[in-house]
Amino acid sequence: MSADYQMQLPPQTLDNADAKAKPLLEQANAKLGFVPNMYEGMAKAPGVLDTYLHGYELFREDSGFTPPEQEVVFLTISRLNGCSYCMSAHSMLGEKMSQVPAEVLEAIRNDQPIPDERLAALAKFTKVMFESRGKPTPSDVEAFLDAGFEEQLVLQIVLALAVKTLSNYSNHINHPEVDEAFAGHAWKPAE
Repeated sequence: MSADYQMQLPPQTLDNADAKAKPLLEQANAKLGFVPNMYEGMAKAPGVLDTYLHGYELFREDSGFTPPEQEVVFLTISRLNGCSYCMSAHSMLGEKMSQVPAEVLEAIRNDQPIPDERLAALAKFTKVMFESRGKPTPSDVEAFLDAGFEEQLVLQIVLALAVKTLSNYSNHINHPEVDEAFAGHAWKPAE
């Protein structure tokens, strides 16, 4: 899902970025070997990209979730937001880097039941947090904890929601083309 509106400001690239955006794009290029189109759009407001990168790094490094669990959270949020770009990127990351089981990845991409109890409980609770705007019921939290997750992880899902809100919403209004690195995992929301 992209907004009907598309920003007219040109993307901030390594060639034309302002003094605040350029170091962020250089950092991404050094780390990834390219600057994702999404970053070039977010860099139109450098604070958005900076906040995204910082929160993303904290979630990846310190959330307490395993790499496959992190991907389940990010994919669940991105699917709920209808973000084709992030679904494509996290599908590739899930398969190639985070080792999400193929059947779990396909289930999330197609909004089908997840064939792994723990990951299904994680996706379900992430959806509850998304749909309730961070107001889960005691029974929602109890089900999450009963699946083997610690209570502190509830707040880590809040962090993931903030990070994905920044990227998903920015993508909706920037309409970035999916980078070649993610194109093999292209995704479109069901109509």
